[in-house]
Amino acid sequence: MIQDPKRYTITAALPYTNGPIHIGHLAGVYVPADIYSRYLRLQGKDVAFICGSDEHGVAISMKAKKEGITPQEVIDKYDGIIRKSFEDFGISFDNYSRTSAKIHHDTASEFFRKLYDNGDFIEETTEQLYDAKADQFLADRFVTGTCPKCGNEDAYGDQCEKCGSTLNATDLINPKSTITGETPILKSTKHWFLPLNRYEDFLKKWILVEHKNDWKPNVYGQVKSWIDGGLEPRAVTRDLDWGIDVPVEGAEGKKLYVWFDAPIGYISSTKEWASREGKDWEPYWKSQDTKLVHFIGKDNIVFHCVIFPAMLKAEGSYILPDNVPANEFLNLEGNKLSTSKNWAVWLHEYLQDFPEKQDVLRYALTSNAPETKDNDFTWKDFQARNNNELVAIFGNFINRVVVLTNKYYDGIVPEPNEFSEVDEATLAELKAYPAVIASSLERYRFREALGELMNVARLGNKYLADEEPWKVIKDNPERVKTQMFVALQIASALATLAEPFLPFTSKKLSKILNIEPNNWNLEFEDWNLTKAGHKIGSPEVSGELLFAKIEDEEIQKQIDKLEATKTANKAENKKAEPQKDLIQYEDFAKMDLRVGTILEAEKMPKANKLLVLKVDTGIDVRTIVSGIAESFSPEEIVGRKVTVLVNLAPRALRGVESQGMILMTTNAEGKLVFVNPDAEAGNGETIN
Repeated sequence: MIQDPKRYTITAALPYTNGPIHIGHLAGVYVPADIYSRYLRLQGKDVAFICGSDEHGVAISMKAKKEGITPQEVIDKYDGIIRKSFEDFGISFDNYSRTSAKIHHDTASEFFRKLYDNGDFIEETTEQLYDAKADQFLADRFVTGTCPKCGNEDAYGDQCEKCGSTLNATDLINPKSTITGETPILKSTKHWFLPLNRYEDFLKKWILVEHKNDWKPNVYGQVKSWIDGGLEPRAVTRDLDWGIDVPVEGAEGKKLYVWFDAPIGYISSTKEWASREGKDWEPYWKSQDTKLVHFIGKDNIVFHCVIFPAMLKAEGSYILPDNVPANEFLNLEGNKLSTSKNWAVWLHEYLQDFPEKQDVLRYALTSNAPETKDNDFTWKDFQARNNNELVAIFGNFINRVVVLTNKYYDGIVPEPNEFSEVDEATLAELKAYPAVIASSLERYRFREALGELMNVARLGNKYLADEEPWKVIKDNPERVKTQMFVALQIASALATLAEPFLPFTSKKLSKILNIEPNNWNLEFEDWNLTKAGHKIGSPEVSGELLFAKIEDEEIQKQIDKLEATKTANKAENKKAEPQKDLIQYEDFAKMDLRVGTILEAEKMPKANKLLVLKVDTGIDVRTIVSGIAESFSPEEIVGRKVTVLVNLAPRALRGVESQGMILMTTNAEGKLVFVNPDAEAGNGETIN
């Protein structure tokens, strides 16, 4: 662990440009990375917060094929959406690049070439999965099958998203091509492999010894399991038509594997930033007094803790990550987030539906962050955290302070009189909070740090509630000056302490109090707090309150949107039943299907599913028992025309003889519906 680093290189996982950003990405990577970077900047640290679009993954090619457009059109579309979403949401990247940029192609090619020239790769001809119908080798994500580790039938060729295992496509049981659905064959092809086994001793010492106590248990445990299982050579090239060309002779038609290319994107993005800012990029990647921290999701742990470090070690001139504080997964309303199934809260849509509420989402995601285990986002919890915490605690305190200061002193911070024991204790507790919050942030415990921030607001509320200046003003106005001075110190401290977590709120609060945020490193006595005689803003000048309640109607709209997605997914995934055994025409001709009308309907006693119907078939009125009681009430089907199989042998059900069958089917949503005859048809007419 680097002590007192000179500079920080903070990376956030490069998002695939095959879709927009959703709350799972934010909770797992971008919000914690942004909190940490903002906190470091408040300390006056030299920070390079780096990210960019990952535009060479197989997911891009898959999206292009699905939408019938080119990969370039896909990456341009989603890179634009992602960039704007991050900007509007306040993620404070120092540079956001893209792996399709020339600087990245050059950087990745040079990196590969150096390892190649050093003899760090193994060149092998191996058997790879090949789709004969599509006439192409299948990259990892173009293959699905059963995971050999957990039995998940929808595992990908590079990873099982259910158990988190990293796989090779040839490991899958019953593999299928996602392009044609065909079972692939094995075919020989030449590739270059990074022999991870050569770095096993280095990785064991670096991770299992040096970082045993300072890396998160979920990260350390997953990496240890991978290393203990024995490391094998990993292919760094692929047979693809989209990506960075392998820069050596004899590699025509081959591209760099995305997990070789993508992490180098951190380096090329840093180069791009340094060039623009007139800086030297190398100290941020090659100096031992630089602290490198990767923020990622748990599905990227192995790549950032084993494969990329092995690449950096092989190259020889780069530093290694000091920490990789990966989070677990965030689910949505009890189900796993899924881009392909549209089961997500998309950031760009959230910003449209909840304008000016960026910090509410930041707060909800951080307070429920999946730091040690998978957590669940629900809209009801989102609403409760806003209304019961941000509005009722943080916002309520600030509103009281601002209103009372303007009411009693025309917005001028009063000169305090002698401090009571309560005042001294409150101010002493307040002064301790910057160090308390910093301690949590330094250990990457963002949820804990946010809880301490809210405790500052709680401190303010308790102080006002106990001191009751609105009552004391009548008998002891001099005492109220001190009370309001203390409350204003808490309010102005919140403006700085909130900045990493709630940057829009911090800015708004600073405007209300007419102050600038402080340097976190200063002694608290030196903070730019509200001094006596300072003029704060009035509620009218400052604008609205810090936070506004979110009403039930707004939340129901989001829940309804998800329900519509669930219904659409059911319809899309509904598969037709397989064809039954062949019958002869004579078998079909025996069926006597007639138009009928339901005359009466009542529930079968002690049977939840059965209705007893009286049906006019045109040839008679007969009793038919039908299992539709859970889908239809007796009242709503009386008078309905139906299709009846009239020559079905009678059968006793619960003591009632049923003399036919009503034809039904299920719709795309799985609900029972009648097979209706033509509206013009009369009872008794046959259906041929």
